[in-house]
Amino acid sequence: MAMLEVHDLEVNYGVIRAIKGISFEVNEGEIVTLIGANGAGKTTTMQSIVGLIPKKGGTVTFQGEDITKTPCHKVVHLGMTQVPEGRRIFQELTVYENLLMGAYSNKNKATLKEDLQAIYARFPRLEERKNQVAGTLSGGEQQMLAMGRALMSHPKLLMLDEPSMGLSPLLVDQVFEIIKDINKGGTTILLVEQNAGKSLAISDRAYVLENGEIVLSGTGKELSESEMVRKAYLGG
Repeated sequence: MAMLEVHDLEVNYGVIRAIKGISFEVNEGEIVTLIGANGAGKTTTMQSIVGLIPKKGGTVTFQGEDITKTPCHKVVHLGMTQVPEGRRIFQELTVYENLLMGAYSNKNKATLKEDLQAIYARFPRLEERKNQVAGTLSGGEQQMLAMGRALMSHPKLLMLDEPSMGLSPLLVDQVFEIIKDINKGGTTILLVEQNAGKSLAISDRAYVLENGEIVLSGTGKELSESEMVRKAYLGG
């Protein structure tokens, strides 16, 4: 069953057509990746889905409900949460306070302590640094915090925008293991990534975006074996 359906999505920046009528879907329980070069339209697509930037045309449906014109804050309440490119944590707040901010849409406040313990169990480093100002964390720790903050809202669909950006190879491996683990726990994932090799390796399906258009789609395995994808994104 399709959890997210995007149909004929169009986004303009002034007279520039940034997204040119793309369509794709994310089924419940999947990891689906959008890959493409810088400027291909990956982040624009994700931001338009959640309502951060306006759509010129097309529709977005989440769990059978048309959310094309739904404001961003209401999208979160429906169960769709985004971890933005660059993490965007609250730099001046502590780790603990950042996590609390992620729970603002959770109506069941009685479970807050349990939710925090679940995040600390997944990210032990965050518990060690729970009273530390978030802006003083390393890049990898900030990415863990951004993901932990998003999970505090109990998302049905977690949208990750370039989670490996700026991280060392070792931390990149850890982040992708965490993504797999989150998915195994029952959370559907839409992933935007420049690291095509890593993202395709964990994806059920993927779409290749070029200049605002989807030019190729298939399973993660199919795209990782595609000559076009290998030459353009896998260094071969």
